Amino acid sequence: MRKFLIYSILSISLLACKKNDEKVAETEAKDSLTDNSLSLDTSSSDGKLISLKELSPEKISEVLKSNNSDTLYVTNFFATWCRPCMQEIPHFRKKMDELKNQPVKFTFVSLDNKTDWETKVIDFADEYEINQNVILLDGTLLKQEFFKQNFQSWNGEAIPFTLMRKGDKSDETVGSMSEEMLDKKIETFLAQNSVAKVTENKEKADISGARKSLK
Repeated sequence: MRKFLIYSILSISLLACKKNDEKVAETEAKDSLTDNSLSLDTSSSDGKLISLKELSPEKISEVLKSNNSDTLYVTNFFATWCRPCMQEIPHFRKKMDELKNQPVKFTFVSLDNKTDWETKVIDFADEYEINQNVILLDGTLLKQEFFKQNFQSWNGEAIPFTLMRKGDKSDETVGSMSEEMLDKKIETFLAQNSVAKVTENKEKADISGARKSLK
């Protein structure tokens, strides 16, 4: 009787584990389909693998809204066929190197035709070594609601477009930026970081001093 009971418990446990594994696999499959993660081989001479991710407009909206109040998010919408886009990219790349130890996250959203993803876009990501920062977006899926929900000044009619966000503050730029303009905008956001930290440290010091005086 005891042996039968043990076997019954084991059978139920195994069945539960199997169902749980099936649910996990189903969830992972759905996530994979939603994110449309792509692994593409670059044509570079060293044969290294570059992985680019395609996201739906809904997922892009989530990326734009997600934020850490201490981090500056710089999101640039571009296309490799857009000359003004390509003219400003080196400025962004330079800032990425300069600010690699700062709380700044750069993201480049490609609006290229899907037929160019495995050629022009992957070559672009390889050239600037920003494959971890590039997101693929099928522009044919974009509706006016996407722009109304995410931006104040951009309606999708012109690129490049850059959105900078930190906490509840944001800055939108339609059209290309010079290196000086990009520097000034980023420095303004980072200066706010410094002021906030000074204020926070002062408040902590005041609280600590008040506690000591009470003792």
